[in-house]
Amino acid sequence: MKILFTGGGSGGHIYPIVAVARALRKKYGDSVKLSYLGPKDNFCKVVLAKEHIKVRTIMAGKMRRYANPAAIIQNVIDLLIKIPLGFLQSLFLLLFINPDAVFSKGGYGSFPVALAAWILRIPIFLQESDVVAGMAVKKTVRYASVIFTSFPETEGFLNRRTVPLGNPVRAQIMDGSKEEAAKALGLKGGRPLILIVGGSQGAQRINDKILDALAELLQSYEIIHIAGPRNIDQVSKESKIMAKPEALEYYHPLGFAGEKVMADVYAAADLIVSRAGSGSIFEIAAMKKPGILIPLPEAAQNHQVKNAYAYARTGAALVMEEGNFTRHLFLEKINDLFATPESTAAMAEAAAQFARPAAGETIADHIAKYVSQR
Repeated sequence: MKILFTGGGSGGHIYPIVAVARALRKKYGDSVKLSYLGPKDNFCKVVLAKEHIKVRTIMAGKMRRYANPAAIIQNVIDLLIKIPLGFLQSLFLLLFINPDAVFSKGGYGSFPVALAAWILRIPIFLQESDVVAGMAVKKTVRYASVIFTSFPETEGFLNRRTVPLGNPVRAQIMDGSKEEAAKALGLKGGRPLILIVGGSQGAQRINDKILDALAELLQSYEIIHIAGPRNIDQVSKESKIMAKPEALEYYHPLGFAGEKVMADVYAAADLIVSRAGSGSIFEIAAMKKPGILIPLPEAAQNHQVKNAYAYARTGAALVMEEGNFTRHLFLEKINDLFATPESTAAMAEAAAQFARPAAGETIADHIAKYVSQR
């Protein structure tokens, strides 16, 4: 059985692919051959290489929604040159690879691959992570044999081919150890532990607010702050200005957390503050942790705001839009949560009810069953 993956280059696209790939390998071993076809992206290449997934690249273009002269020119180039060339490359490579099925996570680089797969009559399994579908997914949906959605209320996806399963989460991310986190990071303990994840986009704005509130936060809480690799030096320096040395014993800034460290800090955290990408939301839910979501306002089609409120309606998280993300209000919400343990317990229970930790395995089974019946 040969499965080809396609998608964009962000972690939101790649980590669900990793989850499905691991589920396929766990169940079918060496009998399944996995490859990836998409736009050139170093992050994607590094992550998938570790999974022994063969990566091939195509030229890819996208349509920008902002209307300035540079964007208009780039859109014309992408529409007339990059997208057609990407389609021809996809057609040739799919003939060469000859997969039994294509699993698409969306993203601008996935559309030419999906279109070529449809022309070659290769089954397409489409997975939409967000409440509102991206442009590439909307254009691909007509070609898909099965559409997997993460949120039950995904906009525009109510049809007989839709299977709501949740967003695939790497099983290994749920195998963390609070004790290992304490050992690796030198956690002091004795206080509620807050994990703050800035995300790959807009992390600096979250970092600035956290630093502004740092002295007051460290009076009552221990903080693990994943600030982003480009921001860690600045955050580390500024934290020494914002808080006293004895207080900083309870502050643990990180630039990046690999899978093992991320699993451990998830396990250790009592509350998680994060952006509202679907990958983050479903990982928080899988860990059964209460959360505060700060959606990225620039996210395409406002999908992070919609994700955040869809998840918050379950009772598992609070939402703070960036316009309301002030030092005073942030501290107030955190203090209120920890002042009422029954509130955080109810949020954790709602997260557990929302979680779909087996989504990757279920998707892998759907694909394998479909292929075997062809």
